[in-house]
Amino acid sequence: MRFVRVSILIILFATSALAQSGRRTVPVATPTPTPEPSPSPTKSLPPRSQVTAEKDEDYRCTDDGTLAHLLDHEQVAGYTAKEVDVKAEITAKPEPGYTREARRVGVQGLVVLKVLLLGDGKLDRVRVVRRLPYGLTENAIRAACEIKFKPAMKGGQPVSQWVTVEYAFRLANSSIFGP
Repeated sequence: MRFVRVSILIILFATSALAQSGRRTVPVATPTPTPEPSPSPTKSLPPRSQVTAEKDEDYRCTDDGTLAHLLDHEQVAGYTAKEVDVKAEITAKPEPGYTREARRVGVQGLVVLKVLLLGDGKLDRVRVVRRLPYGLTENAIRAACEIKFKPAMKGGQPVSQWVTVEYAFRLANSSIFGP
């Protein structure tokens, strides 16, 4: 009788152990990958300026790509195209880029600027005539700061001349991959 009890206990124990062996598996710990430090991207655009370009205001280009708002509202000496013998000739006019915000919202239009081209081949100031929101006017001013030109001539001498520059912003012409 003792043999029967022991064999019944062994059978019960073996049955319960085998019945639950497939249900209780210990999860295998998968190693988590450690993130590799990625190099910080280099900035190709100048840092964003806190200046918001307003209509009929003058701005000066700076070396670091930011905008300097000029507070002097006096008339600046510069000839119009009709007053010079030889008009200033723009030889290089970089195109401004779209901002992400303007592309997301779908802003299109024209930024019109008046640029004072000095007789010594430098650009003095940029005046906003027509603006667009979401940083497009600021991008147009930064692009205008990179304009290369031959100065206007009057009486055989290089002189300053105001030139109107237009920048068209069209979503169809912008790249979806860049600002």
